Amino acid sequence: MAFWASIGLSLALGIKAAHSSPVPLPRMGSCPLGYYAASGYCLPNRSVNAGGAIQKTGGSCPFDYYSSGNYCVSNPSNRQDAIQKTGSSCPLGWFSSGAYCVKNR
Repeated sequence: MAFWASIGLSLALGIKAAHSSPVPLPRMGSCPLGYYAASGYCLPNRSVNAGGAIQKTGGSCPFDYYSSGNYCVSNPSNRQDAIQKTGSSCPLGWFSSGAYCVKNR
């Protein structure tokens, strides 16, 4: 339930977040590695152990993420939650990584 509450809060605040468990994403061009296109969304392909993904901001990805088209995808073996940074600081328990905040482990 906490997972869905965090998704709802993120959507309400307009925060784009990547979660350690992959979730559907709005499709923006080609889907990232480990995802497939369906009805305007990119859905995680469970058979390839997709990492969590977030929309790419600027030209770089947060710590421990790699670039895949218009997205940044977490390393499947080392998944960390990430959100796009609002302002110049991150919430308590998160660290700054370029235009993103990454949750401390």
